[in-house]
Order: sequence, then structure tokens, then C-alpha cells
Amino acid sequence: MSDEGFYWYWLCNISGIGNRKIKALLNTFSNPEEIYSAKKNMLEKVNGISADNAAAIVKSAKEGRAYEDFCRLSDKNIHFTYPGKDDYPRQFYEIYDKPYGLYYKGKIIDSTKPAVSIIGARGCSEYGRTIAYQYAGRFSSIGIQIVSGMALGIDTAGHRGALQHNGYTLAVLGCGVDICYPRDNIGLYKDIIETGCVMSEYPPGTLPLKGQFPMRNRLISALSDVVVVVEARKRSGSLITVDQALEQNKDVMAVPGRITDPLSEGCNRLVQMGASMILDWKDILLNKKISGLYDDIKKYENTDNKVKIKENKNETIEFNETGLARGKNMLYSCLDLYPKSINTIIEETQMTIQEVSKAIVELELEGLVREVSKGNYIRVHL
Repeated sequence: MSDEGFYWYWLCNISGIGNRKIKALLNTFSNPEEIYSAKKNMLEKVNGISADNAAAIVKSAKEGRAYEDFCRLSDKNIHFTYPGKDDYPRQFYEIYDKPYGLYYKGKIIDSTKPAVSIIGARGCSEYGRTIAYQYAGRFSSIGIQIVSGMALGIDTAGHRGALQHNGYTLAVLGCGVDICYPRDNIGLYKDIIETGCVMSEYPPGTLPLKGQFPMRNRLISALSDVVVVVEARKRSGSLITVDQALEQNKDVMAVPGRITDPLSEGCNRLVQMGASMILDWKDILLNKKISGLYDDIKKYENTDNKVKIKENKNETIEFNETGLARGKNMLYSCLDLYPKSINTIIEETQMTIQEVSKAIVELELEGLVREVSKGNYIRVHL
């Protein structure tokens, strides 16, 4: 047997042998094939390997099941990679607890291109969802790859934003890559595989257990040049990813929010502790690890926000960058990503109820305004 990939797969799937023990074995033996051929007494000499561990290794090497499972991976369109293989992400070499085996479906991340992770609360607000979606789309449009964990809320919005702008996105799962979790994201899961990648260090068939998600978070941060936190509660799971990122010497940026909003408490605390604020998607280009793309920002800057178009000789209609005439523009400008009621809109614009109702209907038809609850509206795009 001479398939290097199999030996790595076998080593990563021995019962009771995790990353720490694999590292100890590889400090003694040159490669997994040597471990596969080692005698029990040699294995017992490795620091941290018990007699039971050594017995489990020898028993596993004698069984043929591991090779059969390895051969079945291709039937499921699952790729397996490991340190030293061409498709193993080079970012993982820089962390002390790198995965020794990775499974993925789709197209592996390009380690030569910048990547940003967008993370945050599962139970996010419409504001947070919109920010994550828009930032991911903008980042994608200038070639930044988007990494997240495919959870509901901010993760989902980030992946969707990248996909809708023909960008690359990668989801790191806390279960096997052949399992979609959460199940509600089955459509997103399939879409990501089509043009991006789903990845996991857990073997196919591994169920999504709670303790596995903190471990996967270190991979999300490791793959990213910058971690962007959109919304996070005081004790959010996203802050585990932030901790991992800081340990890995990664940069962290946070979207600030209202100090009375529990969903912004985590982000505001991060800013208070020294994280960079990201107030506009272009702020990502101020980061030194991303700044090589700075020239690309110029094509997105609008130096003349207003264009005057003459109609019928004497009439000039003023448009802003969205192409809205002045009446609708007034209403559109008063909206943002926090919901506003009809009464608030009337008060701020000084328009009549008839004018407001007409403008809202037109803006909704154009996809620029959305009703998020009865009589409460937000702007769809910043």
C-alpha cells in the first residue's frame, strides 16, 4: 500500500487519537506510514501515548475498514487533504493546533488571495443581517474571499452576500461535510458547494455536537486575514472566534451599535478593548493585510452624487446616485437600517400621508425599501 493520503486519513481516524497525540506521534515518527507499520512497543515509547492508545493504533492498522472508507470519499465528492499536500491551506501551517486532516466539498480557498471572515449573532437584527450581506458583497466585488460558519443569522447573510455578487465563500462546519447544519440552510449549503467550499476537520458522518463548534472557530479565524464581527451579545459564541483570532495574531474589526442594544454589546466592548471600528465597507482597505487592493476602491467612489438630466426644455429633474427623483429621494434618505414607522417618516420628511404612502409603494416595487413589520420600514441598501 503506497497511497500517502490513505495513511494520513487512517491516522486521523483512530479511536482515541486526537490532534495532540497525532502531533506527539509525528514528533517521533517521520510520517503516518511509519506509524502504520510501527510495533506496539515502539508506539508505547512515544510521550503521551498509553498502552491502550498503542493497542488501538496497531488494531486499526490491521483492519481494512479505514481503507474502504477512504476509497468511498470520492464517491461522495469529498476531498481529503493533509499537511504537505498541494491543496492544504497554507494559513494552517501558521497555527500551533493545525488540523492534520481536512475534508471538503467544492473548490478549496485560494491561499494567495485575501480573505475576511464575517461572523456574528445567530438571532441577529435586520440591521445586522443587511450589514453582513452588503459588506460581504462589496468585499467580494474587489476579490476578497468570504469565510464563515454557515450558522443562521450573520453567517448566512455573509455567505449569501458573497454568492449574490459572484464571489467566493467558504463555510467551516462543526460536523461532517456531508451533513448540512442547520438543516434550514440546505439551499445555501448546495449553493456554496457549487462555486465555493464547505470544509471540516471532522470525518463524514460526524453529527453536529456542541463541543465541536469552538474547535472549528479556530479554522475560521486562521483562514482569514481579518475577522469582522457584525453583531454579538456580551457572551456570544462569536467572541470565541475573536479570542482564537487574537491568539493567531489576526486583526479584528467590529461594527459598532447602539449602547442600549444587547446585540451590539459584544461589538462595542471589542471596540472599547482596541478592535478597529468598521463604519463603511471601504474601511477594510485601511487594514495593512488588505491594503494592497487599495487602488481598486477608486472605481467604487462616486465623485458626483448628483446628475442633472434635462427633460421637456424647461424641466430639470435631479437624481441622486440611486436614480430617485426628489420626492422619493427625501423619503428614501430619511430611512436607514433601523425600522421607522409611518408617523416617524411623516414627521421627519414633512410629507403628507398620501405622499408617503405613494413613495413607499414605489420604493418597495423598486426593491429599495422593505416593510419589516406592520407599518415599519427600512432602507434595503446603504
